[in-house]
Amino acid sequence: MPDLILIETPEQLAALATSDQLSGTNIHTNIHTNGHLLSLHQPDAHWVLVGDRQITAHCSLWWRNLPAYEHHRLGSIGHYGAEDAESAKALLTHACQQLSQQGCTLAIAPIDGNTWRRYRLITERGTEPLFFLEPDNPDEWVEHFEQQEFTPLARYSSALNTDLTQVDPRLERTSERLRQQGIQMRSLDVEQLESELQRIHQLSLVSFQHNFLYTPIEQAEFVAQYSQIRPYLQPELVLLAEQGDQLVGFLFALPDVLQAKRRQAVDTIIIKTVAVLPGRASAGLGSVLVGECQAIAHRLGYRRAIHALMHEDNRSRNISDRYAQTIRRYALFAKTLSPVNEIRT
Repeated sequence: MPDLILIETPEQLAALATSDQLSGTNIHTNIHTNGHLLSLHQPDAHWVLVGDRQITAHCSLWWRNLPAYEHHRLGSIGHYGAEDAESAKALLTHACQQLSQQGCTLAIAPIDGNTWRRYRLITERGTEPLFFLEPDNPDEWVEHFEQQEFTPLARYSSALNTDLTQVDPRLERTSERLRQQGIQMRSLDVEQLESELQRIHQLSLVSFQHNFLYTPIEQAEFVAQYSQIRPYLQPELVLLAEQGDQLVGFLFALPDVLQAKRRQAVDTIIIKTVAVLPGRASAGLGSVLVGECQAIAHRLGYRRAIHALMHEDNRSRNISDRYAQTIRRYALFAKTLSPVNEIRT
């Protein structure tokens, strides 16, 4: 019988992963990354499945400090990995039991604690290769969750614009109105990256507060996430919209450097995030930022833009539909639980 082991410290995980009694698997070799994530993401529990002298599956659980969703008490399953369907069944059954014992009524997966981190699975891969910073997963992981009665809770997509010369004729009037309101756009100042990211973080907290499964993120973690990709930034592709001293919108895009690793010309940008200060004064600013970024990319010699990882109900999806066609689909899954313990510990 496989053994389920509760991991309470990164050191315990490291010791298990390097044990002479265990042989290596893909899950085994990736376990060191999870040790780092345990320290960074602070899950409420981390479980490892060991069978036949191998680590065959693992996941983290969160049940504290999760957002409200309808009438449910949420629990989340993340840091997920499983070698096969049998291991997935044992792990996910146990994970759901653990969340039930904490009073959770809905398990969401896979999500590393919140939507600022890695979450969702590719459900329709399409023919386009992976792009930079796109989360990937073995295709069989979708079946792992479906076989344990998880169903899609939210759907997402990425889209590709192959013609950066496209111009939305409605944007000229919107741009003029924004200029009359004193809103101006500029590129990211990489020499002041930390302070720029701090301002972007503050706007993100306000702009995304009504998004699906929103929870705030600490500034230090936010800055650390974006600082990691500093070597890949092209400042002209990161736009900040300001009204006086106030940041009222931003667009974060960067080149698809995975094309270079495939020995291809880097001719594609990835529009990763668009955020606008809520209110009528900023109406249309998101569309203007996308249009301006694509025009800048065209002038810089790029010919394609990927609009990345959009929730199917988000405003960004409406903007993207003017220019791009869907190339990939994703889903976040959920399963209803029967709580054993109504008190969250």
